Parts: sequence; structure tokens; C-alpha cells
Amino acid sequence: MAHKKVSITRKWYGKIPIGRNGKPIPRNLWPKRRKYSWEVRWYSSDGKRYSKSFKDRKEAEKHANTVQEKVDRGKCDKPRKITLAEFIVEHSQVMVGQKAHTTVKDHLRALTFFAKHVSSGIMLERVSPRHAESFVARRLADGLAVGTVNKDIRTLRGIFNLAIEPRGYLEEGTNPFAKIKERRIAAVPPNYVPAENFKKVLNACKNTWWRAFLTLAYTSAGRRDELLNLTWPDIDFESQNVGFFPKKASATILAWHPKDHESRVVPIPAEAIQLLANLQTESEEGNPYVFIPRGRWQHILGRRSEGTWQPDYEIINNLTRSIETLCRRSCVDYFTPHDLRRSCITNWSKKLSIQTVQHLAGHSNIGTPRKYYLSVQSSDMEAAREIQSELMTSLTNY
Repeated sequence: MAHKKVSITRKWYGKIPIGRNGKPIPRNLWPKRRKYSWEVRWYSSDGKRYSKSFKDRKEAEKHANTVQEKVDRGKCDKPRKITLAEFIVEHSQVMVGQKAHTTVKDHLRALTFFAKHVSSGIMLERVSPRHAESFVARRLADGLAVGTVNKDIRTLRGIFNLAIEPRGYLEEGTNPFAKIKERRIAAVPPNYVPAENFKKVLNACKNTWWRAFLTLAYTSAGRRDELLNLTWPDIDFESQNVGFFPKKASATILAWHPKDHESRVVPIPAEAIQLLANLQTESEEGNPYVFIPRGRWQHILGRRSEGTWQPDYEIINNLTRSIETLCRRSCVDYFTPHDLRRSCITNWSKKLSIQTVQHLAGHSNIGTPRKYYLSVQSSDMEAAREIQSELMTSLTNY
């Protein structure tokens, strides 16, 4: 069992001085006649002893207190040695199942670009804030958007935090991206799709599939992957709910997990339920998916059996381009499936608490809807103006 107490002792140098009597001086005279330093000693969790020397006792005591805190928390072990290239390989393996496939892919993208900049052979513990700063400067100099570079900073900061805990490759407080500030960028208001614009696009849809897909996106705040991975059992026609649940791979089902691995049930209006019912009557028998046509579903299953299908492949090709065509045909501003999600969340926020909106939207952080999704409408601006007008009127009357 490893020792838990950090000790401070004198470390003596040289031979014991000889006194006038020709014999070594007694131990009580050593501090005055013999050179020494103050040595801090501690043990790792596996019983290995470490030490560090100081000339001044106060410095030694300060360091001992710091080490003692780490020992008490079980974090006194020396970081293990690993190169950046080895860390990238390990990260790609251990993150499977912890994060969504697309998130892991984005991690590896950022790590690969960073490794090319600093050299993949560098020891992980040698990566410094200077490397991080130069990487950010290089990315900006290459003409990348500030938002993209800021995403790299957040991604790499999170990855290096994992290198500290739980993997133990870096000491606490040594994350090279910890103090790298994101570059300032003017906030772009979320794209909100007004009901009248949505109605025009809906009227331009020529089949039930498009009307059902767009309506569900606009009324459930489902992400594109969540909608495309819906199966008929996920639709509760009686209760008028739609559930976004993970899927286990089977002979007919593709493996899939919601973002942040959070399942949720969302209420939807009767109009959406009716469109889904219409779509179900048109669906070919044996196809479990709501929005994957039978031919495409069979094609994907065939590719999966051959080992040539990847989780990040597009389930429905050219989806965004098709929506762009519908918008152009309807003479409305272009929007994406994610804009429909943002619009739904904005509509919810007008009458629901932020905690309820967070739950329905499937956000793990309550600040996410406020920061990225809620759109200020002209009606909100007018309401704010009326509040101040009433205040000034009361002052004038007074």
C-alpha cells in the first residue's frame, strides 16, 4: 500500500566533516557544517517514490502542500509518455460509443490539422500554449472563417482536457488550449422561418413525403438525423407524440444514437399526425422507416452487409438542395432543416419555460437554446417599444 503522507527532509551532500578530535562531527552539528537541500518526497499510487529538492524550506513546504492535495485526490502519479500521433490513434478507439460518430470524426479532423502543424511525433506533454496560438494564427491566415477556427479551439480544448482526466497524460493545469481565447465575431441572428413562408413552401410540395417531413421538422424541432432515423413505432398516433430513441442494429434497422445520447418525446399537432398517417398508408409494406423510401432502405442495407456503408453517409441524398429548390419555387428566403428546428424552438419559447424548451429540444445545456436558437421577432421588438412607451406616458401624465 502506497504512503499517503508527503514528507520534507534534509538531503545531505558530501562526506561528513571531521572534527578536531579526528572523528566525524555529531549529527546535531550537520546543519551548520554540512551542505544540504530540502527534499519533498511522495509516493505514486503504485508505490513508486518521487522527490524534488529546494534550497529554501518555505518553497519546499509550499510544494509539499500542493503535492499533498494531489495525493489525497489520488492524482499524484507522473503523466505517462505518449506522442501526439499515438494519442490520436488511441482517441479514435476509446471515443467510440462515448460520442456520436460525427463528433468523433470532428475530433479527429481537428487533431489531424493540429498534428500537421506541430508535428505528429511531438510528445504530448511538450505541446504548449505557444503551439496552440501559432496553430490558431495559421488557420486564420489560411482564410478559414472565424467561426470555424473558434470551433477548433473549443474542440481541441475539450480533447486536451481528456488527456488530463481521465487518461493521465498531462498534469492538471497544463492544457495548451485552456487560455486560448476564441476570436471575436459578430453574432448572426438565427434564421427564423415565418409561418407564411413555411405555408408557401408546403403548398409547393408535390407529394406527401415532403409535406410530412417539413411539417414534422417545423413542429417537433427534430434534427435532420433524428427525423430520418424515425421508425413507425416512434410515432404515437393516439397520444400525438413523436419519440426520438436510439436504435440497435438488426436485420432491418441501422444502428443510431441521438445527439448527446438523450432520448426524448415531443408532442406534435394534429395536422402533423394526419400527414404522417397519410404517409403511412402510402408506405410500402415491410419498410420500418418513416422517411427512408424502400428502395433507398434496401440499398443501405446492402451496402452495410458489404461493409461499404459508413454511419456518416447521407441517408437521403441532396436533401438540402431539394429544399433550396422548393424555396426558390415558392419565392421565399432559403432555409435549411436546421432553420426549421430553430424556428420551432423560438415558437416554443414564446409560451413555454426555458427548462421545458431545453427538454423538448434535446439540449444538454440550458444556455444552448438562448445562445444559438432563439430568434428575436419584430413582434418582440414592438412589445419592447410598447413597454417603454407606457412608461414614458406615465411619466408625462405625472
